[in-house]
Amino acid sequence: MALVTLVNPNLMVQSRDRFTTGVVYMPIGLAYVASALREAGLEPQVIDAFAAAPRQARLEQGFLVLGLRPEEVIGELGVESRVLCIYANQVINHLSVVALIRAGKRARPELAVVILENTQAVTAYSLQRVASDLFAEGADYLLSGEAERSVPLLVRGIVRGDSPASLCASLEGVCHRDHPTPVRPPAPIGALDTLPFPAWDLFPLENYWGLGFAHGPLSGKRYLPLLTSRGCPFACGFCVIPATNDRRWRGRSGESVVAEMAAMQARFGVDEFHVEDVNPTVSEVRTRELCRAILDRRLRVTWKLVSGTKVETIRDEETVALMAEAGCRYISISPESGSEAVLEAMGKSFKRKHAERIVKAMRDCGIRSQACFVLGYPGEGEADRDATRALLRRLTFLGVDEVALFIITPVPGAAIFDHFRGYASLSDLNFTPSWRQDYATLVRFRLKLYALFLWWKWLRYPGRVLWQGLNFLRRRFETKMEMIPYRAWVYARLERQARNGVTKGG
Repeated sequence: MALVTLVNPNLMVQSRDRFTTGVVYMPIGLAYVASALREAGLEPQVIDAFAAAPRQARLEQGFLVLGLRPEEVIGELGVESRVLCIYANQVINHLSVVALIRAGKRARPELAVVILENTQAVTAYSLQRVASDLFAEGADYLLSGEAERSVPLLVRGIVRGDSPASLCASLEGVCHRDHPTPVRPPAPIGALDTLPFPAWDLFPLENYWGLGFAHGPLSGKRYLPLLTSRGCPFACGFCVIPATNDRRWRGRSGESVVAEMAAMQARFGVDEFHVEDVNPTVSEVRTRELCRAILDRRLRVTWKLVSGTKVETIRDEETVALMAEAGCRYISISPESGSEAVLEAMGKSFKRKHAERIVKAMRDCGIRSQACFVLGYPGEGEADRDATRALLRRLTFLGVDEVALFIITPVPGAAIFDHFRGYASLSDLNFTPSWRQDYATLVRFRLKLYALFLWWKWLRYPGRVLWQGLNFLRRRFETKMEMIPYRAWVYARLERQARNGVTKGG
């Protein structure tokens, strides 16, 4: 009997930009919550509104919405379910979260609706900054911070009939519409090795794999995400992670990570793992420990750092070589800007010479590399963008395989959140913020810089450009830039079907 139902919301794609939006993130945070509930004797029902029907599409408020309709999700709820937990996975999907809250309360007013925070993604958002909005839509509880310890206690308390005041007073990170500020702030979990592995058996994995694309470049037919660490010690002004993790970084042991890899390989036949940590290489000792654990167990796996890492924490060429030997095939780094003034304003340090050494080492070891930049930070001017162009040119000639250019958006919880106005919905707070007054200027620069990158790469590494084209054709992606055009093509086809009134299930 499932007393609690966990729901992953729909995937929302901004219709005017299918290249930057529409990233598929497997809900690893929700899979951890499911395993915590199971370990506590509360077997959950899981409904993945997106992955249950990833090719079922509709158009709403300028977005292509993929997956089940809200009424279909609520129609699948078990009759015995007393608690509905909705995962606020990415800020762009906020409209789907709201639609699920409304549908749940409309069909089952007695349900306790709990919103769970995603603390381990830079594209997520702080629930405390949007609490009034969520309560106004009908949410009963918000659970901020990592949920594994609190959610089983919250579910049992709700089922017992405990008062909201007592639950808020006793549980970390919990607040209620009548008590909207947590009495006990969330505390990041320290002993990550004690957590059970994510309960992926409760999710429609085949539907994720059947898409043929992912957040990270998908080389094989099957993959799973990994969280080998949580949090980040840095305080970048555009990022939500300082607010959701209190600038605390915590790492799992190499043995724990390798045990999870081996278990998922044995159970699901997965050999490719996408590391979704926001900063996985903070500890050089742990990075080397993980690599040696993979090698000692002779585990034949491929793993990729797909969400980015601070390049300064990869200390030297020897570490890069060890990572490659252990199966690492992709690393995303985040210079963010070529302008020292902008880096200082956002609170981010970047050691250019060190980054150049590591990029060259990755090229020499066969690890594909990505460099991420953000454009339009408050105070950025033309000279700052020129500096970014110069840095990207240098990194391209040293061997960076791809570039990602994001236009700054004010994610709720980030230090710059209150610096912007003009968006209609929280779902508009994605990396293509067309509501910004300077959007036209920034998007022209972004497109020009992408074109320059491809030209510079062709001049220096024409063979690599041709090889990436071949990867696109055979759909064995080594970089995101090879994969994204295919994803955009799929979304364009689904949007045409939606406009013509054609629906297609998962």
